[in-house]
Amino acid sequence: MFVTASNPSHREPVRVAIVGTGAIARGSHLPALTALAAGEPLEIVAAVDVDEASVAAFCTDAGIAHPYTDLGLMLAEQRPDLVTLATPPRFHRDQTVAALRAGAWVWCEKPPCPSLEDFDAIEAAEGPDGDGPYAAIVFQHRFGSGARHVRELLAGRAMGRPLVAHCQTTWFRDAAYYSAPWRGTWSSEGGGPTMGHGIHQMDLLLDLLGPWAEIRAMAGRLVHDVETEDVSTALIRFENGAMATVVNSVLSPDEVSRIRIDCERATVELTHLYGHRNADWRITPAPGVTSEEADAWRDFGPDVPSSHEAQLKGLLADLRAGRRPRSSGADGRKSLELVAALYRAAFTGSTVRAGGIGPGDPYYGALHGGAPGWAPESREQPAEVPA
Repeated sequence: MFVTASNPSHREPVRVAIVGTGAIARGSHLPALTALAAGEPLEIVAAVDVDEASVAAFCTDAGIAHPYTDLGLMLAEQRPDLVTLATPPRFHRDQTVAALRAGAWVWCEKPPCPSLEDFDAIEAAEGPDGDGPYAAIVFQHRFGSGARHVRELLAGRAMGRPLVAHCQTTWFRDAAYYSAPWRGTWSSEGGGPTMGHGIHQMDLLLDLLGPWAEIRAMAGRLVHDVETEDVSTALIRFENGAMATVVNSVLSPDEVSRIRIDCERATVELTHLYGHRNADWRITPAPGVTSEEADAWRDFGPDVPSSHEAQLKGLLADLRAGRRPRSSGADGRKSLELVAALYRAAFTGSTVRAGGIGPGDPYYGALHGGAPGWAPESREQPAEVPA
């Protein structure tokens, strides 16, 4: 029985299927589902992968009853309530649409899909009646106690207006990382560090600061022989007037993920790598702020780390209530739109304004926009890669 706002069921287990049985499924999706299943009605009923040996081993290890190599067959036979996607980005559109049309909600690993056109096709396949099914993106960095506390402080202007921000994803990927033929390509990865790595911190920045207004950017291939960029930088103005710098890199031996926001009365900073806890946030008050007020800002409450589990817990609650989850629809699209705008700004040398990329724009259908020197050369597509 599918759960909707008009047909709630708090007793029936949510039936979940995992699509893609590679590292992300094993290391993130399965542990999150397993942890939540210990405390609420949830059952992993099936897994799907084009590699028969991989899905068989995955199901054996996890105690999942039904392995499949055909997504359509699994959807027809198992009728899951929720499908989690841990497959390469170029498959996300077709797999998400298939699951939605079968009546299943979808939780899709980032990057969500290779273009805004693909994303809009996914959104068009969602339930027409306002109670699902919906497709949400895995943006786990905006979940957890730290992000929630800072978002509330900023929304309430407790620290004054946000003025200046910095968003940094400076990681390191060597030649061996790019030796896989599908890496560094637009068709398989959807983009370089802007799309595949930095999108998490940019999503968190948007979640904290709100809508952006305009962006200017640069991108380059400084080290790796790839189709996509290996570094990008951007300047962003937000609707609230705040201005931010963004740096995305896979060329940085000293790896760090960082967000810093300078407000009128305090600086708030997050420094981590692949996930954060309360202790990774720091708030520095401006002169004149009382110690009592600063201490209140620094009280983050019980520590809930950012994680797949933290996001999935909320999504399951939304599924049972039949309400749209966070990081779906317009709330999920905004980060992909910013990525598309960054590429357009970088490859054209122009300022791009929010809402400026739509049907008919070359950057709507492909993040490279067909730009000379950046669009992939006409050549044989790389071989299919098992999830």
